[in-house]
Amino acid sequence: MKASTRSFTGWHMVLATSAFFAVVIAVNFTMAFYASSSWSGLVVENTYVASQEFNRKAAAMKAMAASGVEGALSVKGREIRYDIHDKEGTPATIDEVTLSFKRPVGDHEDFHVTLRKIGDGRFEADHEVAGGDWIVEAISKRNGVVVMHVAKRIDTGGLGQ
Repeated sequence: MKASTRSFTGWHMVLATSAFFAVVIAVNFTMAFYASSSWSGLVVENTYVASQEFNRKAAAMKAMAASGVEGALSVKGREIRYDIHDKEGTPATIDEVTLSFKRPVGDHEDFHVTLRKIGDGRFEADHEVAGGDWIVEAISKRNGVVVMHVAKRIDTGGLGQ
């Protein structure tokens, strides 16, 4: 009996290389199709209007920063406290404070809470806050106008803090 020895020829190499590139090209076209069909690419309807809004928002943020109004957040167990003061350190005249707690990854635990006023520049709420990292966005208003809008990252530590 004679053993058949088939060798790897140049045609085999051409077929292997062609198959490899065919797979790469097919994957690229598939990904390009899904990318173009799932998102329009439209970020804003009108770039001029968006630029004007950006300038308006930037000016408002500069005015807020110049006002010197600052807030201090503390979270202990279910007690959320927020003290807000002006640049002299006296309690700021604020009507409403809303906090948005957001996890850096995922949104299944996110929540919003409107704090109740307990004194000049002092606000509190009773809400369970799980331990770990949070991004807290605070919006403070006086007469319906936003006086301060800030976002900070906090770590509430372990449960039962």
